[in-house]
Amino acid sequence: MSVTIDLGQVIHALSDALDLVGVDEGFHGKRTGVMALQCGQALGMDESELEDLFHAGLLHDCGVSSTHVYRCLLNELDWVGAEFHCIEGSELLGQFAPLAHLAPIIRYHHTHWDDLGELEISPVTARRANLIYLVDRVDALAVPHYERDLLMARHTIRDTIWQLSGAFFAPELAMAFLDLSEKEAFWLHLESRHLIRLMHERKRRNQPTPIHFAELRQLALIFARIVDAKSPYTMEHSLGTARLARFLAEQAGLMPETCEKIEVAGLLHDLGKLQVPDEILEKPGALTGKERSLIQRHSFETYQILRGIQGLEDITLWAACHHETLDGQGYPFRLSGADLTLEMRIIAVADVFQALAQRRPYRNPLSPEKILEMLRSFVQQNRLDASVVGWVERHLQASWQAAVGDEETPDSSLA
Repeated sequence: MSVTIDLGQVIHALSDALDLVGVDEGFHGKRTGVMALQCGQALGMDESELEDLFHAGLLHDCGVSSTHVYRCLLNELDWVGAEFHCIEGSELLGQFAPLAHLAPIIRYHHTHWDDLGELEISPVTARRANLIYLVDRVDALAVPHYERDLLMARHTIRDTIWQLSGAFFAPELAMAFLDLSEKEAFWLHLESRHLIRLMHERKRRNQPTPIHFAELRQLALIFARIVDAKSPYTMEHSLGTARLARFLAEQAGLMPETCEKIEVAGLLHDLGKLQVPDEILEKPGALTGKERSLIQRHSFETYQILRGIQGLEDITLWAACHHETLDGQGYPFRLSGADLTLEMRIIAVADVFQALAQRRPYRNPLSPEKILEMLRSFVQQNRLDASVVGWVERHLQASWQAAVGDEETPDSSLA
């Protein structure tokens, strides 16, 4: 496919997605990236190394999907379970060639300095990983104080870093941080309205790095795995939705390029769900009104994340509209039949089918026949498209296989 997208825009957008895991604290990756960049500049690193540090900071927690894990990482300075997300994140980035060189930094970004010397890694990798670790821990210490008493808290934070120098952090890196952080401006730049301005300035300065659609699909697959790992009940959901959406697009006779784009939209449709707390996704009973309102934010968050990537305008809308319905009662835009393209309608049906085919905390997976019965009822209620559901009906077993593969065994008692 001829579509070309800027890698920098994709990294910034996906950093937005990762920062959603913090729920109400949505800037951790950005602050880590900015501090790493500033420390790297103070250390005299060249522009290429600075760019790598900045991107590593933005994406360093790509192995974190769970709000529980996120809270442990921010609330405990040296959490015993930290290494798992480093391994997971490095394996994910290692699968994407344009960013694979960052994988070793991600792998060791919670490894103490006095342990790094025992590992068979290059001094450059050890230094970069340790710098990300240092500024990541600075941010963890600072989180309770942003927008409140950050300048008052900075002395305690600086003292903690100094005390850990030599054991947790390389003395050279700790000194660079301590020199920089004497300035009030260093800390004030980290507060949200100033940080957003810094991020915009960095975006404007970046030289575009084009990636082709095949690479975007590969990256979308990685982030689908991050989203799907958020809960045992959402494992494979994005992947299954994407497979089924592409299958239905092919049955509709859409052009191969459109089918590929629908698949990517399916992979990315639930990016915004990273902001939903684990306890809501895994709640066995009915949701409260407040919990339901939190769930209903996720498709708009997907829209906000993806709309910053030039060249993905159609994919962005298709992904964001997967909860819109023909009767205009869906969310987040309350679009109705005339506004909903065939691509949107296909993804909406694929999303519902795959969700019903999966186990949930309040029910077992449904059989293909029961799912079809429910899809027909949604057609009668003017929520889902009759033609798309018709393609499901004509290819029911193939639709089931596309949606779940070998993942689920349906509850035949519900058929």
